[in-house]
Amino acid sequence: MQTAIATADLGVRELTRLFRALGDETRLRIVALLAHGELCVCHIVTALDLSQPNASRQLGILRMNGVVDARRDGTWVYYRIADQEHAAVETMLDTLTRAFGAESAIRADHAKLRKACGPGACK
Repeated sequence: MQTAIATADLGVRELTRLFRALGDETRLRIVALLAHGELCVCHIVTALDLSQPNASRQLGILRMNGVVDARRDGTWVYYRIADQEHAAVETMLDTLTRAFGAESAIRADHAKLRKACGPGACK
């Protein structure tokens, strides 16, 4: 019986960790952008009208909580949703955006990203 409780607690802890990581508007918007693939930090800054320090701080929180992974390519850093979290994060995003009617705001972020950030934007 104690093993079942420990396993259930772990699930609740993991869920709580994800909710805390996504509990900020900026971080939620970043993860919504990343749900469609890897992005350079410059794309995130442009799409969300963030300062570089603010974007880096929010991405650092997401990395620290294991929600996103980063890779460096020269001077640029690219972010994506961590493989082990991808299914959980996508399910949470879908649920949260539908429940709170945020689909249009997320679509607007994606539209701005597509318009402002072409394939060579980070060169």
